[in-house]
Amino acid sequence: MLDPKLLRAETATIAEKLKIKGYDLDVAKFTALEARRKQSDIDTQTLRAERKSASKKIGQLVGQGMSVDDAKAEVNETLAKIDLQVDKLESEASSIQRELDAWLMSIPNIPDPEVPAGADEDDNVEVLKFGEPKRFDFEAKDHVSLGENKGNELDFAAGVKIAGSRFAVLKGGIARLHRALAQFMLNTHIDKHGYSEINVPVVVNGDSLRGTGQLPKFEEDLFKLIGERDFYLAPTAEVPVTNLYRDEIVNELPQKFCAHTNCFRSEAGSAGRDTRGMIRQHQFEKVELIHFARPDQSNQALEELTGHAEAILQALELPYRKVILCGGDLGFSARKTYDLEVWLPGQDKYREISSCSNTGDFQARRMKARWKNPETGKNEYLHTLNGSGLAVGRTLVAVLENYQNADGSVDVPQVLRPYMGGLEVIS
Repeated sequence: MLDPKLLRAETATIAEKLKIKGYDLDVAKFTALEARRKQSDIDTQTLRAERKSASKKIGQLVGQGMSVDDAKAEVNETLAKIDLQVDKLESEASSIQRELDAWLMSIPNIPDPEVPAGADEDDNVEVLKFGEPKRFDFEAKDHVSLGENKGNELDFAAGVKIAGSRFAVLKGGIARLHRALAQFMLNTHIDKHGYSEINVPVVVNGDSLRGTGQLPKFEEDLFKLIGERDFYLAPTAEVPVTNLYRDEIVNELPQKFCAHTNCFRSEAGSAGRDTRGMIRQHQFEKVELIHFARPDQSNQALEELTGHAEAILQALELPYRKVILCGGDLGFSARKTYDLEVWLPGQDKYREISSCSNTGDFQARRMKARWKNPETGKNEYLHTLNGSGLAVGRTLVAVLENYQNADGSVDVPQVLRPYMGGLEVIS
């Protein structure tokens, strides 16, 4: 959520900045709501002053010859009328504040000054490229064909039978490779990059989703559990891990967490896109990286976090490129995002495998997540960052397609062989 004080002070400037995201701030609505809120506060304060003044009139009335009982009765009648008016104004003020808060919750984060202008992913700006796209002396297969060739170890028909479309069953060597990738990512981030491993629920409540910005705007992308309780399946470990510090005050920053979880997304906005294969599934696994940072260190923390995700791709020797998202492609909560896009020979293109974002204090304001600044002694909003390090299923796709051989077998990357019992080829 944006800082309401900043929004009041710099309404026009913020409106202009949000245009980079393709968002038109309704300045007239905000101005009208603010005017109603201010007038309600003024009217309430005026009545309270009248009440204070009226309560002192008993002595004056007695001094004018009125009996004490009659004076009290007259003053109490006046106070009762004022109290009714105050109650009405306070109720109206609460209603206005709820409307204002709900509207503020719908406004996206302000983009960082480094975010380039642009309408969509075609306008993202490449900042780095690692490796060269794989070229084979045979016709490259995509991961679906490779999985079918290997005794149907990547079984989409079974996923449809068990659950429905956009689900898959992994078997044998491919299932083991998938597990090896997750273990390799966890060990690398924990042992080499200094993350604390954390295991969190994949069922989250509405407050958690509101805290990180998925609610109320993106409810159609979520799987909501049926029942009286406000439960959802987590779309990413960003939600439960970031909410660790909801309504908390942290004494030490920075803090870094790493979580391996299943993730669930309805993909409501992707009808007809990536219906073949594992690129866009309803259920998938990710190794998620979360940073809680000091405000003056969050820009550097984003570079560090992104570098940790890149280190996995480099160790696997997978060609990729790094892009900074333009305003039109930037997420609701993010102020700056790097996407890592891995080369997929089966599609002959780069595809996103990780998004690494700095949300500044946007999520922290929604969650009331603060830290005690030792320099000021005050409680201030901390900064939150998140990124995939990496999406396990998409990394599996990349390994299968980049390490394939003409006979349909797949070489196991060198760094994964210790996790595969020394296996060198899945054949």
